[in-house]
Amino acid sequence: MTEQGPLLSINGIEVMYSRLALVLRGLTLTVPRGGIVALLGANGAGKTTTMKAVANLLRSERGEVTRGTIQYDGERIDRLDASDLARRGLSLVMEGRHCFPTLSVEDNLKVGAFSRRDGAVAESLELVYRYFPRLKDRRHQATGLLSGGEQQMCAIGRALMARPRMILLDEPSMGLAPLLVEEIFVIMKQLNAAEGMTFLLAEQNASVALRYATYGYLIESGRVVREGAAAALAADPEIRASYLGLDASAEADASAFSARRRPRWLS
Repeated sequence: MTEQGPLLSINGIEVMYSRLALVLRGLTLTVPRGGIVALLGANGAGKTTTMKAVANLLRSERGEVTRGTIQYDGERIDRLDASDLARRGLSLVMEGRHCFPTLSVEDNLKVGAFSRRDGAVAESLELVYRYFPRLKDRRHQATGLLSGGEQQMCAIGRALMARPRMILLDEPSMGLAPLLVEEIFVIMKQLNAAEGMTFLLAEQNASVALRYATYGYLIESGRVVREGAAAALAADPEIRASYLGLDASAEADASAFSARRRPRWLS
């Protein structure tokens, strides 16, 4: 294990499905220790495939990394299985939450501790309940009866039960109301600041992702086409027009209208 360099390095990987479809085309990115990195792009750009490549979940879908390497904490991991990665402190929260609907919230959370042998599961439960008090209130309830936002909280809490150093979050805002999205992103930021947890976040909602991330990568057709500090990407006119739903001319019109409406004492 090394304490130098990025925590995660993806180095020029290509991913193919069924030896026919090339999905990732020489994708390279790094995630620094203690960072929140956003992976942005439209549906089909390759975000989820990137996450599954890191977590070694491609084989179940007849996919494979055919070129390049993936390193975590200075060690190559693209030949390890998911349980090995969990023991090394890397957890994935998959798109769509994938909770066990008939199990209670607390039993769902405990599933996340399956690879642990340290006897401190109760402490981890208290950590999860501290960040997600709603889950504590509903800990004996069947998870299938929770709202979509609460199920997303449960999925993140389950990942926390493995005591990870890094969490891969795949489309956490999908299907959620804006207020719940903000709540979940605020908690992610708190985990990053207070617990030192590192995040790689795949997200179509570029607006919210860039507000909470420290750095971002924009991918199209399996390639990185733009990268930079999150604030710089959020201010980029092309990204604002294409991914934030803001047209440059519309922004100019809005600014002019705002100026006309401004009270004289603010001029």
